[in-house]
Amino acid sequence: MRFFLSILGLMVVATAGIIFLLWVPAGPTTAQMVRIAPGSAAWKIGGTLERAGVIRSQIAFALWTRVEGGTLKAGVYRFDHPASMTEVYARLRRGDVYTLALTIPEGYNIFDIAQAVERAGIDKGQDFLAAEQQDTDLIRDLDPNAPSLEGYLFPDTYHLTPDVAPREILTTMVRRFRAEAARLGLTTHVHDVVTLASLVERETPVAADRPLVAGVFANRLARRMPLDTDPSVIYAALLEKRYRGTIYASDLKADSSYNTYVHAGLPPGPICNPGIPALQAAMQPARTDNLYFVSDLLHPGHSRFAATLEEHQKNVTAYRSEQRHTEANHAAEHGQ
Repeated sequence: MRFFLSILGLMVVATAGIIFLLWVPAGPTTAQMVRIAPGSAAWKIGGTLERAGVIRSQIAFALWTRVEGGTLKAGVYRFDHPASMTEVYARLRRGDVYTLALTIPEGYNIFDIAQAVERAGIDKGQDFLAAEQQDTDLIRDLDPNAPSLEGYLFPDTYHLTPDVAPREILTTMVRRFRAEAARLGLTTHVHDVVTLASLVERETPVAADRPLVAGVFANRLARRMPLDTDPSVIYAALLEKRYRGTIYASDLKADSSYNTYVHAGLPPGPICNPGIPALQAAMQPARTDNLYFVSDLLHPGHSRFAATLEEHQKNVTAYRSEQRHTEANHAAEHGQ
């Protein structure tokens, strides 16, 4: 009887121990980041988790992994509350890795993207900007002479691990561009199409106006007229680190190859990263006689188009009148 009771007692203790190790929550109460390296064995993973204070026993974790089977996925995991070892195991098995969201809107340029990367806590902006300007081998087949990855970092929301390298992020974004370009049938004249699309993207946010803007640019290019587009002037100033938040007369006269007031034809490369509608507009510009356009303040985002300089000058006069009216109303509202 004593022997039987001893065995029973050991079984009770063992069962309690198993329950304690497997199902009683343990772990940090504040955020703890744990990186599981690719190809790590269950024993090594258990040791990493135990040293981080996420589980109580490396041995129990390795045994449980053998019982349950399955593959544990590598990545960075975030543990911020006590959890049972079975829950921790389940998270690693389904790959519940911690990611940071990086949202790149249509029309962001490499400077905007670098700032977004820094705001997301992924990398320092200046370091990422340097990578954007250096890793041009990623698009060598698409744009052999590209000075940066501008134009080929596709706008989207990317979910990235905190320790992801800049080149890996850029590779993912370029890969996404390639997939969308293939879907659109963009296989030839990629440099010119993306460059034109970037101008269209920055000129208007209105989808209906984009083919018309592309049509104006196509007409001016055919006539070897300067494109006279302000976004390219701003980009030139950004590249030369002299942009002051607005365009000055000196900017319009600057001898930059990106200054489309001084140099006819397309700029040397894209000035931002266009989305699908702008790419489509550049691939199929509207057939139009228009050679000019100016913003329509009465319909924000839209433009007024003109086929002749005389008509365009009337539109510019109307724009300036609307601008003065808007500024007067703003001043009156603020008691100025």
